[in-house]
Amino acid sequence: MPVTTLDRLPFGKPALITHLTAGAAPFRHKLLAMGLTPGCHVRVIRVAPLGDPLEIEMRGFHLCLRRSEAATIAVEELAS
Repeated sequence: MPVTTLDRLPFGKPALITHLTAGAAPFRHKLLAMGLTPGCHVRVIRVAPLGDPLEIEMRGFHLCLRRSEAATIAVEELAS
């Protein structure tokens, strides 16, 4: 399956977080504390009208992330 970043994931497509990239260093602890850990299943639900932030679904709840934060989360697309 192709590996991409969360900000480039198509709407509704399920994915698995593989790792946080080096660009996540300034807010790595924040992302990990929110549950964005390797092995977590995520799905992009929608994007705000101006393109930022993204709303994702993970672990049974919805979370909004800035596009710059989502760009530091590497994901592997899963089959629908």
